[in-house]
Amino acid sequence: MQLEPGLSAEQERHLVQVARDARLRAHAPYSHFAVGAALMDEHGRVHAGANIENAAYPQGLCAEAAALAHLVVAGGTRITAAVVVGEGRAPVTPCGGCRQKLREFARDDLPVIVADGREVRLRTTLGALLPHSFGPDHLHAVPGREGV
Repeated sequence: MQLEPGLSAEQERHLVQVARDARLRAHAPYSHFAVGAALMDEHGRVHAGANIENAAYPQGLCAEAAALAHLVVAGGTRITAAVVVGEGRAPVTPCGGCRQKLREFARDDLPVIVADGREVRLRTTLGALLPHSFGPDHLHAVPGREGV
């Protein structure tokens, strides 16, 4: 598999390891389905997150959303690479809601790397995972609605 443009092999290895480490901190007492995520921002900083389940199921938080919160609090405004780590028969890709959350801070060409504890299982882009997406640029393109 070829690396996505702009992401070195060393950066990918580092992001995957950060996401694997975050996965070990997941709070998943109900599903036992631990997920870790790592996001790189426009400054090259890495922000980690793990899924956090809640007894009131809809109140849980996905790993990608947790990492995104860290990115925003640290002053990041753009995601330049994303890694998700989980164990499953198929690669554990971001859920639909997280794909949209990532889209708020990234373009279609965002590299998304999906791994498990042993290997990278998939290299793709946000555009491939969320084709024809709706994003912030749509709100700025409406004539007569500038600044809304």
